[in-house]
Amino acid sequence: MPKVIDVHTHIVPKGWPRMDGVPWLRIDSEREAMIMVGETEFRAITAQCWDAYTRVTDMRDDAVDVQVVSPTPVFFGYDKPARAAANVAAIFNDLTLSITQGAPEQFIPFCQVPLQDADLACEELDRCRANGHVGVEIGNHVGDRDLDDAGVVQFLQHCAATNTPVFVHPWDMQTGPRLNRWMAQWLTGMPGETHLSILALILGGAFDRLPSDLKICFAHGGGSFPFWLGRADNAWHMRNDVVRGKSENPPSHYVDRFYVDSVVFTEPSLRLLTDVMGEDRVMLGSDYPYPLGERPAGKVVRDAGFLSEAQREKLLGGNATTFLGL
Repeated sequence: MPKVIDVHTHIVPKGWPRMDGVPWLRIDSEREAMIMVGETEFRAITAQCWDAYTRVTDMRDDAVDVQVVSPTPVFFGYDKPARAAANVAAIFNDLTLSITQGAPEQFIPFCQVPLQDADLACEELDRCRANGHVGVEIGNHVGDRDLDDAGVVQFLQHCAATNTPVFVHPWDMQTGPRLNRWMAQWLTGMPGETHLSILALILGGAFDRLPSDLKICFAHGGGSFPFWLGRADNAWHMRNDVVRGKSENPPSHYVDRFYVDSVVFTEPSLRLLTDVMGEDRVMLGSDYPYPLGERPAGKVVRDAGFLSEAQREKLLGGNATTFLGL
């Protein structure tokens, strides 16, 4: 059986320095901290975010062999001047390796880049690949620039050329009275952001311009995109004058161009996801260690009665092995 690989986990280095205009850590105890944005509390975190031993212990409890370790998106710095964001990325990326080197056979480090500047992003990616990072996590947009933006496409082309896997995570969701209740930004905004950015790659013509061997994965089961793929196809055919955009084919034509993770929590949702995306395009993801993630990691995949054992092995690790180039 292939190793069980969780492609969607996050870290925050405990040694994160305080810098002007950048989220920082308030250390509350040896094993507890608070991510601060200015003087506002953003998220309470624990040693799971930075301690290799704690993470490995949880992995053993969840029967996970390998974690892909990615940044926590609030630290991306896309709203900063590009050079400042490049500095933030370099510090975060180097601190990431200080965590993953605690268990190098069990952690696969992904870096972050200053995506607002394609040249600097490519430069930081190359530096990180040389230092041991395997892939890169990017946010699903930079301000009003979505993934079909020329600069982002330039960066994705570089990822394809260097055989670098890309993990896309929603972030910087809209706010307002209707979204600030019940964590609605996370419950509705995140799925919508991911849906929009997959459509941008398709309808913006980016997939038609990008190499077919680009390895790109979207978090949270691709957001709401898989459920509404039929609506997008119908709109592409019925309002081709508007909806088609720059795409050469309807949205369903492109589902074999990207991966999604499995963190959808219920068997009916996983069945829909696998039916739409195909058994070769879904990979185990948990969103560890955050509260809206899945614990034990992989439970919905392991318990899904509709999966054959061969399909289950693909979702638990076989597909990730291909995606990561292991």
